[in-house]
Amino acid sequence: MCHAPAMAELDSPVPLCDPTRPGRLNRDAVGWSRTPLHACGIRGRWPRKKRWNYWAATNETHLFSMTVSNVDYLGLAFAYLVDFEAGTVTEATIPSLFGRGCPLPDFVGGDVVFDNGTVRLSMRHPGGSREPGRVRLLADWPGFGDSHLTADLTVSYPVGHDTLNVVIPWSDKQFQFTGKHNTLPVTGRVTVGDETVAFGTPQSFATLDFGRGVWPAQSSWNWGSASGVSGGRVLGIQLGGKWTDGTGQTENAVTVDGALHKIDEDLVWDYDPSEWMRPWRISTPASPDVDVVFTPRIERVAITNAILLKSEVHQLFGTYAGTVLDAGGASVGFDGLIGWAEEHHARW
Repeated sequence: MCHAPAMAELDSPVPLCDPTRPGRLNRDAVGWSRTPLHACGIRGRWPRKKRWNYWAATNETHLFSMTVSNVDYLGLAFAYLVDFEAGTVTEATIPSLFGRGCPLPDFVGGDVVFDNGTVRLSMRHPGGSREPGRVRLLADWPGFGDSHLTADLTVSYPVGHDTLNVVIPWSDKQFQFTGKHNTLPVTGRVTVGDETVAFGTPQSFATLDFGRGVWPAQSSWNWGSASGVSGGRVLGIQLGGKWTDGTGQTENAVTVDGALHKIDEDLVWDYDPSEWMRPWRISTPASPDVDVVFTPRIERVAITNAILLKSEVHQLFGTYAGTVLDAGGASVGFDGLIGWAEEHHARW
């Protein structure tokens, strides 16, 4: 059976960009690590820089997400609450011309604060460490839909917990660092109007998507993620497609009880864009590393049609079932893992 070549695993801090050529990729940064090691300062390259911090928290009945992003000429702060039982998505977005009010740190462990005088979102690491250990997510958003949103969540990184951190190199001029961290325990509350959602159950987990890079003008990607307990084990799956294909790097990994198994193969995504709510199958073509089926329950569509930014996202929320290999090479079967899958097209 043919397997993809193993990718370089990094074990020491490294700058994302070449110190002698600002805004160009440092080839020593290409690879992946189990903890965040990259310093992601990118100088120049306007308007191609794309940066974001996305957090999502799930439990048995809801998903809450908050994001601060900056694509050089535009900043966006947005949040949404998904109610699995009611089948609803409540969301709001605030744009900011030229990214004003959306400064984003160069390190995964850096703090993020968006505050326009009315709406405030913050993602803070108590103690000020560049290394994630604990993250407090706060939101205060009057006029969120027809209600007032408040959130106070605490995300914990268990000691020794592996995360996926990888550099995708299209070229020396176009590249992306992505940190995908899942199966992180989360506690706290989210309130929208008269409804309060509590996190802290055994199935309450948070996921981080941290992105810093220099992107081509047009991009497409798939992203799938899930966290949960199945069969007495804590499982997380992180699956990507399209945007990494053919680069020699992937953002694919499985985490079982905190131990990460990096997947070097490009995945096969089998789904029907004419019927988004049909099951999706995602698998590794040359190995048994991943063979999963995602069953959607709710669809979220986000379309942006601005002068410089056009994007269309079909994000489906539901459950995963199937088999994956753990870090020791053993097959792990699971069912009912809560997560999402999406297709995204952007001209930005």
